[in-house]
Amino acid sequence: MTESPLPIDVGGPAQPLLDVRGIQKHFPIKGGFFGSTVATVRAVDGISFTILKGETLGIVGESGCGKSTTARLLMRLMDPDKGSMIFDGEGVAENTQTGGITMRDYRRQVQMVFQDSYASLNPRLPIEDSLAFAPKVHGLGDGEARERARELLAAVGLAPAQYARRYPHELSGGQRQRVNIARALALRPRLVILDEPVSALDKSVEAQVLNLLVDLKESFGLTYAFISHDLNVVQYISDRVLVMYLGKVVEMGPVEEIYERPAHPYTRALLASRPSMDPENRRTEPPLSGDPPNPVNPPSGCRFRTRCPHAEDVCAAREPIDADLGGGHQAACHMADPGSGHSQAGRLAA
Repeated sequence: MTESPLPIDVGGPAQPLLDVRGIQKHFPIKGGFFGSTVATVRAVDGISFTILKGETLGIVGESGCGKSTTARLLMRLMDPDKGSMIFDGEGVAENTQTGGITMRDYRRQVQMVFQDSYASLNPRLPIEDSLAFAPKVHGLGDGEARERARELLAAVGLAPAQYARRYPHELSGGQRQRVNIARALALRPRLVILDEPVSALDKSVEAQVLNLLVDLKESFGLTYAFISHDLNVVQYISDRVLVMYLGKVVEMGPVEEIYERPAHPYTRALLASRPSMDPENRRTEPPLSGDPPNPVNPPSGCRFRTRCPHAEDVCAAREPIDADLGGGHQAACHMADPGSGHSQAGRLAA
């Protein structure tokens, strides 16, 4: 079995690589003597978005908003209850009897870097063996797979002669995360999902790993989905930003639009909460009060309405639509929809 060469993006950054359409993931809560379902956690509740070729899409939100569940759905580590995904024009399916890309081919082209760098590696395998494992499973000979492993170690800034035969416990957290990044590139993927890849690192090491990711994206022609709670990191690395709240997408757009002209009240509150040493960058938006609602029983209509200072009756009556603010900027807020009936309707429109 021969491996296809690294794909070359000829469609330009405006072409979608992954099109997510209404994916949903609910987790049942079991109880009682017979283990019946007594409630359901609505972790991801019908979200749609696209990841464009060659871009970095940042995904942000509070803890429990559904970011990591979304990452695992994109990687197909779990199957969605509803919805579909289109990868470069082909549906993602378990088989190709009805057309589409098989899971085996999909997972060659989509890889993931997890937050916990130590738990992601087999403690009994030397680093070189961990990196060579996936290429051998997909048809490369042992010698060629090990050669690729050493090339990838060098690409992430770890000298093969020094690190190839080390075990994970002999490396620092930053070095282990570099190994995980190298392993994610072992099959020459097109899309890499990064789930909080630098949150466990010291700030100096975090900056080095972020710059490494930027360099690798250019060198390997990659597309990133970058998930983080750190708004400053997302601003630095992302081209577009998707904001999640309680399993829903509330705002999406170019990074400049989101950070300079946030439309949704939740996005404004998030940005106001980030630390800044520059007084001119400190926002006056009041901080959010209370905790996010229980995802087992989310509020009706707009899920943010219980914490929103602009909430009105229409916010409880029906769910807001994704209003187009121009330039690829969208917000799911009644204030952005001129026909919503909100007293400030249309105030956020372009």
